[in-house]
Amino acid sequence: MERLIERLRDAKALAKVVGESPTFLKAIQQLPEVSKAEATVLITGETGTGKELLARAIHYLSPRARFPFVPVNCGSLPDTLLETELFGHERGAFTDAHTQRRGLIAQAEKGTLFLDEIEALSAKAQVTLLRVLQDKRFRAVGSSHEQQADVRIVAATNAPLDQLVQTGSFRADLFYRLNVFSITLPPLRDRREDIIPLVNHFLKKHTPADRIGLQIAPAAQQALLAYDWPGNVRELENALIRGLNLCASLKIEIADLGIPTVAENYQTPSLTLAPESRSFKRMKEKMIEKFERDYLTRLMHEHQGNVSHAALAAGKERRELGKMLKKYRIDPKLFYPTDSASPS
Repeated sequence: MERLIERLRDAKALAKVVGESPTFLKAIQQLPEVSKAEATVLITGETGTGKELLARAIHYLSPRARFPFVPVNCGSLPDTLLETELFGHERGAFTDAHTQRRGLIAQAEKGTLFLDEIEALSAKAQVTLLRVLQDKRFRAVGSSHEQQADVRIVAATNAPLDQLVQTGSFRADLFYRLNVFSITLPPLRDRREDIIPLVNHFLKKHTPADRIGLQIAPAAQQALLAYDWPGNVRELENALIRGLNLCASLKIEIADLGIPTVAENYQTPSLTLAPESRSFKRMKEKMIEKFERDYLTRLMHEHQGNVSHAALAAGKERRELGKMLKKYRIDPKLFYPTDSASPS
């Protein structure tokens, strides 16, 4: 698995692949095999989890890496322009067709066409795409001959397509055509081990040359770890960009990040979970986990990382509190007073 991560980082445009948590590694473990194949891939995951980044990884690890990677948001393909956008048109095909235009499929020839938000395709668009996947051929608007569609399709969605199939909102035959290979990216709240490595990556990426040495204050770091990140990796990156531009010194504080504090962040877990995760037992477990993490973070902040004092205040044995801190990966050292070696 370590060699896979190194291959990803060495490949073109993949420097942003950051993550070594078990859930993330499990999601991408078959990436080399998937990349070598020619079949379609369906990437699922919440908004901001990095679906396009993974699609690029598949492309640049594939035999098609020398050819174009063409991304398109399906929500921007209106029915009136669908065939022109996908297939292109000949000069004179309609009133405003003053020149010949290559469509997205032709632009991605021998490469990869990435269809993001595939669930946004209209019924007509779904039929059009299905025909391309079945026949591997297309015809430009106004043309009298067909062309070979030498392109690999990778699609992405943040919607449960299998459920949309059941409700009739998405064609079953298209779903099965797209879902030859399936990869599900975990949300950031399920891979908290990757938050700090991602923070370091984004700081390195966005810190101006005249502010080298910029760091995250200990309390801000714990706030980053405690927050649930509904916008996932994209929201984390935006918070870091905001923080490094607003901070008055070389330390980014909680207020600079613009994310909810522990108290503000304590709320009922999102009900946009997968159906199997909405049971009373699982929701109760998530509530308890969130309370414990937030409580321990606040406790460490109030007692400046002094585990003995914090245990006394919490009415717990020091050893028991230490186990809880380890469980949630909360490092007391991050809360030590400035220039202090250890308060406990």
